[in-house]
Amino acid sequence: MAQRRTLVSEAATTGIALHAGVPAKLKLKPAPSGAGIFFHRTDLKNSTPIPALYSSVSETKLGTVLKGPDGASVAVVEHLLAALAGAEIDDCMIEVDGPEPPALDGDALSYLKLIDAAGSREAGAREIIRVKQPVEASSGGASVKLIPASAREFTFEIEFPSAAIGRQSFSFVFTPDGFRREIAPAHTFGFLHEAEQLRAMGFGRGANLSNTLVIDKDSLMNPELLRFKDEYVRHKILDVIGDLKLAGRPILGRFEGRRSSHALNNALLRTLFSNPSNCELVQG
Repeated sequence: MAQRRTLVSEAATTGIALHAGVPAKLKLKPAPSGAGIFFHRTDLKNSTPIPALYSSVSETKLGTVLKGPDGASVAVVEHLLAALAGAEIDDCMIEVDGPEPPALDGDALSYLKLIDAAGSREAGAREIIRVKQPVEASSGGASVKLIPASAREFTFEIEFPSAAIGRQSFSFVFTPDGFRREIAPAHTFGFLHEAEQLRAMGFGRGANLSNTLVIDKDSLMNPELLRFKDEYVRHKILDVIGDLKLAGRPILGRFEGRRSSHALNNALLRTLFSNPSNCELVQG
């Protein structure tokens, strides 16, 4: 029987927030079995913990934003949540002294290294969510789907007009080691022609050529950062794994995505839990 996991000790790091562009401190702390994943904004006086659940999602533009019962929010949580999912951490308190965790290297691997430093231990029996019948969400030409499967599987397809990306697809059967090798190193990416407008809107102010793959028309400006030929679609799977962590438990099923977004990923979870016949809890 699989066991829940939490951290052995605390681990901390600092860096620049990807969108806000301000310094941010991050601390990961052990939590009691069954507590789940919570964020705590330590820079806000008397703020209460923000549960990392799909029902806490308040915004999905250029990142997943969680809002707590007292109105405090934390943004761009998907990369850190993907790392916690990849390390199979079920219970953790995350302290952040700013509006976002630090971006670090713009991947999940840098967070995995922080989790490694803290160590992990078993913390009671784990339940997982088994998908019983297909559920899906779509918008325009984008779609996401969860279907019954005997393993945690992910397949994704993207297509961009830029020749630097083009059409890419990737399939992945989840294991912690496979996540660490194949998904966690994939960097976030963005387009140079959008950068000025995004920064004026308060986004991307911490993005740079050392933490983001930047595409200018049909060329990648920082090819030395590229870790995989198909890194862009791998990062999309990284985002999905982080967003699905907001289910509160691992999901046993096959995820299929085409040009999807954080908004659709959240819509998929809301659809999954809207009907009790869609899924069931089983021992992990």
